[in-house]
Amino acid sequence: MDNWNVLAAQTSSSAIGRDGINLASKEHLTIEKLPDKVLLHIFSYLSHREICRLARICRRWRQIAYDTRLWKNVSLRPEVSGLHVGSLESLLALISVRFGPTLRYIELPIELITHTVLHELSAKCPNLTHMLLDFSTAMQLHDFSEMQAFPTKLRYMCICLSEVIFMEGFMRKIYNFINGLEVLHLIGTYEKCEEEEEEIYEVINVHKLKSATPNLRVINLYGINFIDDSHIDAFSSNCIQLECLAVNFCNKVTGSTLKTLIQRSKRLNCLLMNGTSLKSDYVMQVEWDKCALQELDITATDLSTECLIDLLTKIPNLKFLSAGQINGFNDSVLKQWMESGLTRSLISLDLDSSDNISDEALQKFLTRHGGQLVACCLSGMPHITDQLWMSILPVLGNAKIIVMGTAEKLGVNIHVDQLMDTIASNCGNLERLELRWDPDNLRFSDKSQKAIDLLRVKCLKLRCMVLSDGRYYETVKANFERADRVTVVRTTTCCRVSPYHLLRNYNELIFN
Repeated sequence: MDNWNVLAAQTSSSAIGRDGINLASKEHLTIEKLPDKVLLHIFSYLSHREICRLARICRRWRQIAYDTRLWKNVSLRPEVSGLHVGSLESLLALISVRFGPTLRYIELPIELITHTVLHELSAKCPNLTHMLLDFSTAMQLHDFSEMQAFPTKLRYMCICLSEVIFMEGFMRKIYNFINGLEVLHLIGTYEKCEEEEEEIYEVINVHKLKSATPNLRVINLYGINFIDDSHIDAFSSNCIQLECLAVNFCNKVTGSTLKTLIQRSKRLNCLLMNGTSLKSDYVMQVEWDKCALQELDITATDLSTECLIDLLTKIPNLKFLSAGQINGFNDSVLKQWMESGLTRSLISLDLDSSDNISDEALQKFLTRHGGQLVACCLSGMPHITDQLWMSILPVLGNAKIIVMGTAEKLGVNIHVDQLMDTIASNCGNLERLELRWDPDNLRFSDKSQKAIDLLRVKCLKLRCMVLSDGRYYETVKANFERADRVTVVRTTTCCRVSPYHLLRNYNELIFN
């Protein structure tokens, strides 16, 4: 409490008016003098764990900490920075007393997903619109045979699936309550998979689920090992308002139903298929020239050069393209795409690890279109060094996201001081920057502080700068910390910059 207590009055001796009168009050201003509404606003910036600790300070702070306005968005998954609730009885009390009508979003782990909890949420939290149910660690489900109620105003639902637990017993009970859903996330176990092949179970019946959710606008099927083209076809047959479909890391998706999807879903403007098993023949059957698609991710697919040319020279208003890690993406694709004139709408380009594109072709493309790009990600290519970046950065005046460099050790050095100076001079709108070069390849002088100062002062909107851990990272981090911008500089170990921030439905695609 000592740090909270004294907020001012340290400079009272210097606060002298023209008549020699001390203008500062002799009385110390303490946090206890702040009105409740100001304290409530301060508390709103804290996590629920911190709020619970502050509730122990005094009766007044306890009363403010338990104000329902601070409990609109609640995570009860301690492994994802949420609160730990020791028993069902404690949770039922919290729902009744602390959450109530103000609760909008809740995350529940498997041990708290019971019919009594869901009944209570339905009865006491009428404005609940967002729910995450985490079954990923489940070995068995609770008994839902007596479940008669479920929140009815849900617009967003995220279900983290288990590898072995069949969900039909639970899903059958909620189908009648979720027809208002607009955003659906089904999260698989892709990140937990081992290399050894195991038997795959279809743990949730997608064909029944699509019949219960006709109003879906955004569907995210992430890393689910049983999802295939028939499931995409099922959703497209019933969800006429579909705007965004993401099937990232669903490796059974080949694209055989893409033609039907594009024909049915006239509003579809975002299609994310990173890490899928797309077949060029299926992709070339689609009438891309008749689609409304504006955002496309085909990263780490095995599409041929012919297929990429056919695809990119037909989509009329493509704004966002992620097409990294594709051997077929070469100079010929870039050239024919430019000649088609369909690059005029492009604002985001990610060509990570596209080793078959020459630096000459990239320079020509970016010289022509760099001025319109808001995101430019050319990482993972050893032949793209600081020399190319120095020549194209003056064109990237509108860029908010830039990713450059490769983790591979290079035979040449990167003169990072000149690079920082060029970025600072030309990219005043920059918000996110990542340099992936190995620390041993970065060359900087004792006067590098001047270049870092220039970047910090000129790029005031910079929210995230990611560097490989090393001496230069420590130098940049210390510089920003001295200017009280402590959260800007991060390492590639725990952070990556992505152009996904520019997706129209980005906020609705976030999960976990």
